Amino acid sequence: MKVSVTKSIKHALFIAGLSLGIAACSDNDAEEAGEQIDQMVDDAGDAMEDAGDSISDAATDAGNAIEDACEDVKDSVDAEDKDC
Repeated sequence: MKVSVTKSIKHALFIAGLSLGIAACSDNDAEEAGEQIDQMVDDAGDAMEDAGDSISDAATDAGNAIEDACEDVKDSVDAEDKDC
């Protein structure tokens, strides 16, 4: 069976077009996956920052509670210096 040059070129162009279409879909999927990964990394960073803020707030609250307890003790013993 003899295949004409024109028919071979048409087949090659069809295959090339199909390949480009598949590659474009793959690029879109890869780009979407990359964007999802970026979003997850951003979310994880935000969660870490929030956790750090919570720890800092807890440490400040603990320090304030200690200072309040110290001042209460000094008040109860009538200490001249009320600051802690």
